[in-house]
Amino acid sequence: MVWWLVFAVFLCFACAALIRAEVFVPSGGLITLFALVCLIGGAVIFFHYSTTVGWIGIGIASIIISAVLIFAYKIFPKTRFSKSVTLAPPERRQGDAIPDTSEMQELLGAVGFVLTPLRLVGMCDFAGQRVECVAESGYVEKGKKVKVIDVESTQLTVRTIEEN
Repeated sequence: MVWWLVFAVFLCFACAALIRAEVFVPSGGLITLFALVCLIGGAVIFFHYSTTVGWIGIGIASIIISAVLIFAYKIFPKTRFSKSVTLAPPERRQGDAIPDTSEMQELLGAVGFVLTPLRLVGMCDFAGQRVECVAESGYVEKGKKVKVIDVESTQLTVRTIEEN
């Protein structure tokens, strides 16, 4: 009968491992269902032995599952192995996403090229700096030369320059 208790503890470990695997394997909740089956199976075995052992087993299962999940989400990502199998986050510098207003003011009068068609809004390149711009009027094709005519906060308004 003691082997059944060992098996119940194993089911608790299996439950924790399956919950951790659910993060990496897209199963639509099937792995979580198996984890719940393991947890319920372990609880049934504990309570089948006796009510006292059942409640002690539920407490042990809670501790085991919590410990495995804490290890999996707090400690494991900091290990050398985890760093070798996961992608590093992108390095971003201050103001990388949206340029500061002072930087935008410097672009007033700058000449650049349209990177994506300006269907009123699109991307332009000013000396290697990609910025979202608003066309003064109408549609501007990709590759056209534009000049910044107005800066409001972080929004640039551009005008097409006619090439002779």
